[in-house]
Amino acid sequence: MTGGPGIQVEADGPYRVSGGIPLAWTAQDETPFGEPVGWKPLEPIPTGETYALCRCGRSATMPICDEHHVAEPWDARETADDGVRSERAKTYVREEVAMSDDHSLCTHAGFCGDRFTNVWRMLAETTDPTVRARLRAMVELCPSGSLAHALAPGEDDVEPPFEPSIAVDVEGPLLVRGGIAVTSADGRRYEVRNRVTLCRCGHSSNKPFCDGSHKEFGFGDD
Repeated sequence: MTGGPGIQVEADGPYRVSGGIPLAWTAQDETPFGEPVGWKPLEPIPTGETYALCRCGRSATMPICDEHHVAEPWDARETADDGVRSERAKTYVREEVAMSDDHSLCTHAGFCGDRFTNVWRMLAETTDPTVRARLRAMVELCPSGSLAHALAPGEDDVEPPFEPSIAVDVEGPLLVRGGIAVTSADGRRYEVRNRVTLCRCGHSSNKPFCDGSHKEFGFGDD
């Protein structure tokens, strides 16, 4: 891979990371009711300038690849749309909020709602500045960028300020943050975005992106 830090999807193999991108563990911070409200502090994982991250879901040295994909067949096919998010997303325009939703990127992380409400219901109440602020905060916690918001249609999305890094969600996907380029096994570059989630359980139907399948298949790091 050339052109600076990035992630290369290897055919039938791992994610090859180059450029010294920092790697760390994290996990969802939840209420006593299991509602995610934030991310736990990062726990750095020592790496070299380049390293390989498992994407078949079977490595014994998670999140680092141990070549387990060679021993057991798995479905490594990339099926994700390589177009731009703005062409897929639906936009909801309300008082001082233009919330967009590209559901194809959803990981079902759960930051968009709680036991009382969700961001779609809250759209009807954005004349209330408290509701508007909470909606924006919930949208910015979405790990995949499935949800985003702007002040008005046509304006740039308001994004959380991430440095280029990869956070490994315990029992979940890779949280690729800060505008890191991801290149497919056949050389296509996916849209560079501030928030991207990559599958590491091996079961997503939207590879290389996470679609929440790790929950269905009981994926874990133990």
